[in-house]
Amino acid sequence: MFQEFIEILILSAIQGISEFLPISSSAHLILVSNLYDLKTGSLLIDISLHLGSLFAIIFYFRKDLFDLKNNNKLLQLIIIGSIPLIIFGYILHSTELIYLLRNIKVIAWTTLFFGIILFFADQQKFNKNISANLNIKSIIFIGLFQILALIPGVSRAGITLTAARFLEFNRVDSSKISFLLSIPALSGASFLGLKDAFNQSIEINYLIIISVILSFLFSYITVKFFISYINKFSLNIFIIYRIFIAFILLSIIYF
Repeated sequence: MFQEFIEILILSAIQGISEFLPISSSAHLILVSNLYDLKTGSLLIDISLHLGSLFAIIFYFRKDLFDLKNNNKLLQLIIIGSIPLIIFGYILHSTELIYLLRNIKVIAWTTLFFGIILFFADQQKFNKNISANLNIKSIIFIGLFQILALIPGVSRAGITLTAARFLEFNRVDSSKISFLLSIPALSGASFLGLKDAFNQSIEINYLIIISVILSFLFSYITVKFFISYINKFSLNIFIIYRIFIAFILLSIIYF
């Protein structure tokens, strides 16, 4: 039981932290699963980790999400911006093409390439904000970029931040757009996972509850930290981290 708890703790930390930072949660989860023989890995564990992150982001932005009178336009834009990812995600999932992308070579190159792209997007000081500048054109642009997040290593948070920064949104509002877009993305991933779980008649146990709780805690703390951090600093530390991880992976693959 202790070993299972430690593994759940590790997986929850990876999911909760990397889901909302521009470093790719799927890449980290795939790498850990390949490097270590985890006994607790299962479809339902993956679902519970995503659910924990989903609950955390909804709880953090609960005032914005439930204040329909003042934020109805914003919520509509978030839904519109999520449509491309949901459509392509469903196609890749139903055709099982998504599993062809889950290899270390893909992760290594996408981690490096999209880290460099994020660097260029984050260089200048932009001042556009959500309330005045987010519209259908800009959210569709960000939503189309978000499709790339289906490739492990790209990072959903990273690619949406990149798109928002290219559109000249400031760092804080770029991160808020990214966080809000994660709600439909996580909901879609959880729905598809639950659908598969019901088809396989998987039973719920205490590890699932622990996974949800721990993922929630790590996710909530990460979102709170990141918004505070990004208000004062650039994204350079995450870019350096991506490049470092990419070079380690590339050296393992080719040397």
